[in-house]
Amino acid sequence: MSENNKKQLSRRNFMSKGLLGVAGAGVLPSLSVARESEAHAPAQQTLRLGLIGLGRQNNGMMGSFITIPDVEIVAGCDVYDIKRERFKRRAEAHYKEQGKSVQVEVYENYHDLLARKDIDAVVIATPDHWHALIAIDACKAGKDIYLEKPLTFTIREGQELVKAVRQHNIVLATGSMQRSYANFQHAVRMVQKGRIGKISKVYACSGGPPKPFDLPAEQVPAGLNWEMWLGPLKADIPYNHELNPPISINPPENEKLWGAWRWYKETGGGLTTDWGAHMFDIAQWGIGMDRNGPVEIIPAGYHNTEFLTFKYANGIVVTEQPFDENASRGCKFFGSDGWIEVTRSSYKASDPSLYPVLEDEKDMSGGGSRAHHVDFIDSVRRRKDPIAPVEVGHSTCVTCTLGNIAYELKRPIKWDPSNEKFVNDSEAERHMHREYRVGYSL
Repeated sequence: MSENNKKQLSRRNFMSKGLLGVAGAGVLPSLSVARESEAHAPAQQTLRLGLIGLGRQNNGMMGSFITIPDVEIVAGCDVYDIKRERFKRRAEAHYKEQGKSVQVEVYENYHDLLARKDIDAVVIATPDHWHALIAIDACKAGKDIYLEKPLTFTIREGQELVKAVRQHNIVLATGSMQRSYANFQHAVRMVQKGRIGKISKVYACSGGPPKPFDLPAEQVPAGLNWEMWLGPLKADIPYNHELNPPISINPPENEKLWGAWRWYKETGGGLTTDWGAHMFDIAQWGIGMDRNGPVEIIPAGYHNTEFLTFKYANGIVVTEQPFDENASRGCKFFGSDGWIEVTRSSYKASDPSLYPVLEDEKDMSGGGSRAHHVDFIDSVRRRKDPIAPVEVGHSTCVTCTLGNIAYELKRPIKWDPSNEKFVNDSEAERHMHREYRVGYSL
């Protein structure tokens, strides 16, 4: 092995230290643009944000958004009063420490937050069944949107959201933050440049479908508006603390688990949508199927099919399949001339030339969730599409949902991605949307 290759190999451990390699600018310029924006955003362009859904995810993202220069978080909304209180205290403490005078308000009903003319954008991190209705209302209110993945609960919701975003000239960023990770960007660049030859298959390890709801009913805690939490859900879902994990203000204690609504078919999409929205997203990005999708979906367990399988018109096959002994969440691209395997904390390839070449240790500091958030803010300022625009978030979400529909029907389904329709399948067509409770409409 050459000395140059040895040097590259010796630097692979940068991943284990939590640092990321440099992505090629040929994939997407988000990281370089984001850094420039963060350093040069003019003070007069202060953006005012409102956060909707103040659980574990938005509590984490708040720590990122609130520190971006010339961004102020001025409002929060949640159906649980204790989470509103946590948000308000945290935001006010931050601004007091910074010596800033920023008034922070909280709301139970998101319509009250959207009615404020002084709010420029919203960050939505509610359970999936609320995503579409809140985001479409935000479009109508003229607010730019950072929307957590998976983008919507149903395919038809996603179609309507795409229309609303473009009709109202809204900047919408999908929370698929792996697109802003330098190691994923580098992997995609290598694949798209043909460095491992013609792609034949991709393993995208995310996990399985949701299960039927089976949590026991519990007493609804004071301060939680359970009817509002349920919103458009027609299924009779009783309160259980795992659906909306409790917190404490005094002593301070945050959620000990992720909301379990994601694991049940009545309230979520299981790992197929929760992690699939990340891993199928990277797979489709790498093989050039953004704004597109599979043409046939075969569920695991059907005849001799071992793993959930997506077949694409270009001949590539993506399977929800482990590629290492740990079943790591990530992707492995197989080409005629080699392979690349990538997760959030690792990068491996069949040849040393496929690894990032690092000229300076500072090159390893880019990427990650913060870069994704900064990219959204930069996109709002410049009125441009972010690294994961609505159409991309939608096409990835559709792929995930198609996987769950195939699981539900226990058979293959065929899909026309150009027209977003099932092919001669009236039974599958009925799964395009879920009926809402009385009082809610798309």
